[in-house]
Amino acid sequence: MSKKHTFQTEINQLLDLMIHSLYSNKEIFLRELISNASDALDKLNYLALSDEKLKGLKFDPRIELSFDESKKTLTIEDNGIGMSEEELIANLGTIAKSGTKSFLSSLSGDKKKDSALIGQFGVGFYSAFMVADKVIVTSKKAGENKAFAWMSDGKGEYEISVCTKDSQGTQITLYLKDEDKSFASKWEIENIVKKYSEHIPFPIYLNYTESKFEGEGDDKKEIKEDKKEQINTAKAIWKMSKNELKDEDYKEFYKSFAHDNSEPMRWVHTKVEGTLEYSTLFFIPQVAPFDLYRVDYKSGVKLYVKRVFITDDDKELLPQYLRFVKGVIDSEDLPLNVSREILQQNKILANIKSASTKKILSEIENIAKDKEAYDKFYKQFGKVLKEGLYGDFENKDKILELLRFTSSKSEEGISLKEYKEKMPKDQKSIYYMIGDNLDILKASPILEKYTQKGYEVLLMGDEVDSFVIPSVGEYDKTPLKDATSNETLKELGEEEISEEVKKSFEGIIKSFKDALGDEIKDITLSTSLSSPVALIGEEQNAMMANLMRQMGQEMPPQKKTMELNINHPILKKLKDNKDKNVCIDTAHLLFNCAKLLESGSIENAKDFTNRLNNTILKTL
Repeated sequence: MSKKHTFQTEINQLLDLMIHSLYSNKEIFLRELISNASDALDKLNYLALSDEKLKGLKFDPRIELSFDESKKTLTIEDNGIGMSEEELIANLGTIAKSGTKSFLSSLSGDKKKDSALIGQFGVGFYSAFMVADKVIVTSKKAGENKAFAWMSDGKGEYEISVCTKDSQGTQITLYLKDEDKSFASKWEIENIVKKYSEHIPFPIYLNYTESKFEGEGDDKKEIKEDKKEQINTAKAIWKMSKNELKDEDYKEFYKSFAHDNSEPMRWVHTKVEGTLEYSTLFFIPQVAPFDLYRVDYKSGVKLYVKRVFITDDDKELLPQYLRFVKGVIDSEDLPLNVSREILQQNKILANIKSASTKKILSEIENIAKDKEAYDKFYKQFGKVLKEGLYGDFENKDKILELLRFTSSKSEEGISLKEYKEKMPKDQKSIYYMIGDNLDILKASPILEKYTQKGYEVLLMGDEVDSFVIPSVGEYDKTPLKDATSNETLKELGEEEISEEVKKSFEGIIKSFKDALGDEIKDITLSTSLSSPVALIGEEQNAMMANLMRQMGQEMPPQKKTMELNINHPILKKLKDNKDKNVCIDTAHLLFNCAKLLESGSIENAKDFTNRLNNTILKTL
């Protein structure tokens, strides 16, 4: 007796896309189904060695492909872990494991680009409906007696029924559409496997019938012979010598491994022998993965022990700031029954992680030698690279060298090394400003003070900057300092203001203090601004705010000192104006204008608007 189920809404949307829109590169359906079969073999390969219930299981991992041209069917079968009834529902009928929401929200409308995303979001199974009118999945979970058949035409429902199956694993049969019957052919299948699945580390066999003719004339007879042929190399590419491999081998393995139609930007292949013995193969993608900035991002690194798959869900295999890296770690020294808890404290893995991180950073340094290539890399991964400054103290100096910044003098990203080389001899520190928006930072009145001196200021508008930069301290023995802090501004050595001038501004200072009250810390005079006012903070406040953020707390807003430009026409005219209300309105307007330039927002927009309207009315 079969049970009918309804697909979740998002899966129906996805199936509709698969059937009607994402057909620019239909052949990838076979890559996805073979990749899923390989994952199932990986899981059982591990459990057959580590799970007491499955240790006696006879297991010869393999993927079998077969087709029937007359019936227009194509079958993909593995003898891997298999699925129970509940897992068929969870994996093929619901959103829990499919990543469908993320996939749908990432679609651009470009069919070619969108079809390339299918595997990256774990929705590869559904690509079968690009070529098939009906799909039947027969599966039996390893160690269990019951088998189940899942069937759907991709039109909103699927059925599950009990069936018979001799061995564990999953068999998927596609009933091909008329326009896609070419996929039920030896030539087509071989081509696709060579293109996408050559380096799947398990043998892929193609079963087919070959016709031969014997005799001549009336005695000529057709003899059909069933054949089986392995159509991939089934070698773990990361275990092979670099001398045996060509660039194309790496590129094709990456496409299959990372479910990415584009080529990798770079790769790092390492084989270590000695006290520790391990192989690693890491790839730097061209484009950032969709979940790069999500807490629940999926690790791109698989861990093997002696070629036995252990996990692809351990985020500790590489530092988090390198989460865009895809690849494989294969250790000869770890025990096969290693648990996740042991992995997190394992010295062998810690050493592999440390050495791998250095290798990857060295490769990024190599990319940096080509400015055009590095610009592309940095646009995709620069923000996450900065995160390493906070957690990876061992490689902090290397990471600092790799960072690029916009500055008050340059729109193009410059390195700290380039900045330092251009510093005037009298400049004592590397100056930076942090904000939410580069345009707002560029408009800051405080920059005027540094421009007058010929000093360059690094402008940092990424969210992560406020978290990591204050903790850097120095670069190449030169301190990094917040350009907006009072302590830093003292380094600029402003000219002294005479007592006579100070006295002439006493009235304005008192009026401003009375008007603004607790909103400001103090009011001082300046000669190095071109704007009428600027707001100056304290270095220790910025450092304290950073410390509190690290503790998961937000620091309350800190009062700032307001600097008045004694040479600005507004302040000169205000000095001679005896109207108290004009002085009060001007104090608020100038303060809020400074706040706008500093952060792009003010707290009481209505009050600001009313004062501005009143001031405009008086001038008309």
